[in-house]
Amino acid sequence: MVSSAQTPLGKVLPRRAETAVEEALSDTRVTLVTGARQCGKSTLVRLLAKGRAGEWRNLDAPAARQAAIADPAGFVAFPELMVIDEIQRAPELLLAIKEQVDSDPRPGRYLLTGSARILGLRVLPDALPGRMETIELWPFSQGEIDGAADGFMDAIFAEGENLHHTSAVSRAEYAERIVRGGFPEAVARTNVRRRERFLDSYVADLIARDVSQLAEIERTAEMRALIRLLAARSGQLLVAASLGNGIGLSASTVHRYLSLLEEVFLIKRIPAWSRNLSSRAVGTPKVAFVDSGIAANLLGADSRSLLRPDGAFGPLLEGFVLMELARQLTWSDERVELFHYRTKDKVEVDAVLENRQGRVVGVEVKASSTVRPDDFRGLRHLADRLGDDFAVGVVLYTGTHTLPFGERMRAMPVSALWEVAAPR
Repeated sequence: MVSSAQTPLGKVLPRRAETAVEEALSDTRVTLVTGARQCGKSTLVRLLAKGRAGEWRNLDAPAARQAAIADPAGFVAFPELMVIDEIQRAPELLLAIKEQVDSDPRPGRYLLTGSARILGLRVLPDALPGRMETIELWPFSQGEIDGAADGFMDAIFAEGENLHHTSAVSRAEYAERIVRGGFPEAVARTNVRRRERFLDSYVADLIARDVSQLAEIERTAEMRALIRLLAARSGQLLVAASLGNGIGLSASTVHRYLSLLEEVFLIKRIPAWSRNLSSRAVGTPKVAFVDSGIAANLLGADSRSLLRPDGAFGPLLEGFVLMELARQLTWSDERVELFHYRTKDKVEVDAVLENRQGRVVGVEVKASSTVRPDDFRGLRHLADRLGDDFAVGVVLYTGTHTLPFGERMRAMPVSALWEVAAPR
């Protein structure tokens, strides 16, 4: 089942998270929908709560927040479903919720939303272990925007090198998708300048509100500089010392700021993968922006400038692909983890997808509309070392056809990510 959610201009778009939330409400006492601010959490929860006997509380409202802080137990005392929006504003409520669901363990008691990873809050009194299911909601995927299948993750593990896809998406359209991003407000704004104003305000408000709630940030100018620097290094290794050198921050401060930016869903760290294949594997994570539109806007890039020879199309396309894969992890039937791989000899694979059985799909991202045998160097390195555990290596590129490059090696259009359907 797919939910309908609206952009600010009224266009109805699907959300794939509804099924997961409905299932959690049917058998779990507390359900938390967490994700970036303005990615559609409240809209999704409102649709799910419609027709149910329940109570709605929004902690962005000062009166509700003050009541929650003054009397947590009384605030959450309600016999039917209670929806609490932006729970990170009053994490003290979680202990009161725990007491409620321990005394009355019926499923579907509380439906919470949060724009920060509340389990990372230092003031959190209790993590509700065994009582709460957390569901991440991201900005719109490309499939949600287009009404397309979003089935690549399940299809590539099921079909491997037999998966084929033909695309009509041009390089110019990929650039447009990158700069648009997936926030409902940005998708709704067809005027480029108005969209840029929204993205500027989004980052400024995130620092002023959500980041400031999580920690005391004395040097907001350096935080903004770090965010711009991260946008310029999208898809690259995340080395705290080198990031801090240019903006006068210590490595420890950079680490702290990175954690904050991840907690408010601005960035995502992609961990390194090794499986002890090589002592030369690098353990440093990569960084990607949760929304490609924010990264492009921070760099001052529009769809035309991205395609220039000196444009940032390649790095931003890689971050865009990584986050489309990350979105699919939240709804695919195949249970998969996302990594990257790099050795000290600079042999690398942009994305390593490993399922619970240890089967691996390797993904390389190329901004070019043509592919060369050398583009499979890292994928062949993995295939040689993994043997039968290596399912297939895919180079996602901006061309139009799926092309064979040897056993278990395929070039495939980037749009396969959202246009390929999952096997039935």
